[in-house]
Amino acid sequence: MSVGVKDPVKIRLKDGAVREFDRGMALSEVAGSISGSLGKKAVAAKWNGKLVDLSTPVNEDGQVEFVTLDDPEGLEVYRHTCAHVMAQAVSRLFPGTKFAIGPVIEEGFYYDFADHEFTLEDLPKIEKEMERVIQEDLPIRREVLSREEALALFRSREDRFKVEIIQELPEDAVITVYHQGEFTDLCRGPHLPSTGRIKSFKLLSLAGAYWRGDSDREMLTRIYATAFPTREQLEEYLHRVEEARKRDHRRLGRDLELFFFTEEAPGMPFFLPKGMVLRNELERFMREFLADYGYDEVRTPIVMDRILWERSGHWDHYKENMYFTEMDGREFALKPMNCPGHALTFKHRIRSYRDLPVRMAEFGLVHRHELSGALHGLLRVRAFTQDDAHLFVRTDQIQDEVSACMDLVDRVYSAFGFQYRVELSTRPENSTGSDELWETATEALRQALEHRGMPYHVNEGDGAFYGPKIDFHVRDSLGRSHQCGTIQLDFQMPEKFDLTYVGEDNERHRPVMIHRAILGSFERFIALLVEHYDGAFPVWLAPVQLRILTIGPQHIAFAREVERRGAALGLRVEVDGRQEKIGYKVREAQVQKIPYMLVVGDQEVESGQVSVRRRGRGDLGRRPVQEILESIAEEARTRTP
Repeated sequence: MSVGVKDPVKIRLKDGAVREFDRGMALSEVAGSISGSLGKKAVAAKWNGKLVDLSTPVNEDGQVEFVTLDDPEGLEVYRHTCAHVMAQAVSRLFPGTKFAIGPVIEEGFYYDFADHEFTLEDLPKIEKEMERVIQEDLPIRREVLSREEALALFRSREDRFKVEIIQELPEDAVITVYHQGEFTDLCRGPHLPSTGRIKSFKLLSLAGAYWRGDSDREMLTRIYATAFPTREQLEEYLHRVEEARKRDHRRLGRDLELFFFTEEAPGMPFFLPKGMVLRNELERFMREFLADYGYDEVRTPIVMDRILWERSGHWDHYKENMYFTEMDGREFALKPMNCPGHALTFKHRIRSYRDLPVRMAEFGLVHRHELSGALHGLLRVRAFTQDDAHLFVRTDQIQDEVSACMDLVDRVYSAFGFQYRVELSTRPENSTGSDELWETATEALRQALEHRGMPYHVNEGDGAFYGPKIDFHVRDSLGRSHQCGTIQLDFQMPEKFDLTYVGEDNERHRPVMIHRAILGSFERFIALLVEHYDGAFPVWLAPVQLRILTIGPQHIAFAREVERRGAALGLRVEVDGRQEKIGYKVREAQVQKIPYMLVVGDQEVESGQVSVRRRGRGDLGRRPVQEILESIAEEARTRTP
């Protein structure tokens, strides 16, 4: 602690202790004075709740929390600085290259460049130059510029992208640049104290990207990369990336004959017979839950009048993502969402307070126009089916119904062995409705989460345009996170559609609308399952659960009898009676990831038994036919993971 200082500042630390420090002292010095190890480990700080550089001076009383690489914010700062190091290396190697943006993304970062044709051969060169920048251990310095100074700087460098960004900033925006050696970049920060703090990184790939995501704007080259505090963490990540590449659902979908895409219907999947088995099993699975939780299933039209979408707000907030057509002099739209159709279904007759909650479910096909560059197998498509539902409830029923939705999410995800995390997403900038309604809706979701004791993270500004939401992020077998389920609270659509019910007082009252999906969409969830299981689905989901392999043509009749008995138990069975060696047949069944193989030869025919092979476990020996068939059927019936 400082002594003999005329006017020190008081700083509250993370543990609640209050200490005095010299006015104007940098936060890096504050960290070092608290402990030597903290001074070495800190990469940034939260000063009065705002993430800032360690070079920030403290000129007033406040509260500080130091951020290290063990914190998510610290890792973001680390990767953001690495993006600047990559840009500096590019500027050294390829003078004249122009810089767009270089944000941090999940598990990495990227930077967009123009005016240079990059190739994969450039990536090792850039990595080598980045190593030089890191070895130089260049101090990173923040500078605040006026709008005029910033524009003059980047105009002098003919940096058109930075000039555009500056011109679009609000008048009262604080404009900052960061310097490291000869390199300067427009950035809000914060950053590491110096380039030498970076230890492990890897450039991953090249891609094309439109400036501002607008297909009418300039095409840029995007370099994807990642960085980790240690070499071990980087190697572990690269191993997961390689595993993910092997498990890519697009490749497995082709190899396992589940689905395909064609240019005649871009972004719209074609499901093959085996893919339909998987999809139908998922639908059957979800329908059982609909019955358990008191839902009524409905079906609404795919094409509806423009007036409906104007009333719902989609016309103003979602028009660029919709498909349109004209009929009989009227403009219609393919539905991008099911909720307006469910609102009309609720409204088609008078409802009483005794009818509520009304739980309306639909496996609804929707169409949304995604940019062609954003399409990605089943994960990002233009036509997909939501496992959608809308609940129309009284205000006193909100907490119970939201809690029941969370219970449903938990039961569904548990069936696949999924862990998940929860986010509460609040009001976005592009939203409708009063502050009072938004506050009421957000607080209702918050109370439901806390009443259930559900840990959650607040995702500020990421709600739907009509209301706040709870999002569920599933973690797969490779540790990746996928946003699937959602519960959204909506006080506005019932008002826009003038939805009412007759209360106990014989007066008209407005219901509250809960939007919920569990899988999110069947397409996205199937992509997740394909990669999570590496195509080796549990028996209940496997398109072919059992294949019978004959050693010779004289065994086909017995194999057909086994097939008949398996089918009678509800199993999906195939017979491979081709004139091929048994080893070849076994290997092919393994490649197609079939859970069970029953081998039939002379001894099996004579004994009435079969030789059993289980995927992942090999030869299980001979078993009586009926015994093994019933065992497999029970495994399927109980949906054993």
